[in-house]
Amino acid sequence: MPRLPRGVPVARHRVQEAMRSWGEPDERVETAALVVTELVANAVEHTAGRRIRCRLLRTSGRVRICVWNRGRRHVPELPGPRDPESHGGTADGLHGSEGPGPVAFDGPHGTGEGFSLASVAEDGRGLMLVDALATRWGTRTSVSGRLVWADV
Repeated sequence: MPRLPRGVPVARHRVQEAMRSWGEPDERVETAALVVTELVANAVEHTAGRRIRCRLLRTSGRVRICVWNRGRRHVPELPGPRDPESHGGTADGLHGSEGPGPVAFDGPHGTGEGFSLASVAEDGRGLMLVDALATRWGTRTSVSGRLVWADV
């Protein structure tokens, strides 16, 4: 699809249609729709290529969403602490190219662990959503572009 804002709803609808045709549960379909919306929106916003590719890989019990684009402009970092135990990382905190895991948010008076959403720049919030919804996610970068993937 072209790297234009109109590609975002196109990707979302194609993912929904494919997953429904596979008989995936509605909750997984809607989760995947939100995740692909964020990944494609990031590709539109933060890459330089003309086209974006979106691919679904279905295995038993999960669907992997892959979004690939040419160009390697800045992709926002996901701020916050890592919790490797709950997101498939290792006890030593190594995630390789996977997302950092759940993010703790401060309460309304700033008394909790973590950080306040107000302190986070607008960039990166989509990846926070992906991190919260996906069982795992990560990136792969090469000289020809970037692949961002998420399992739901």
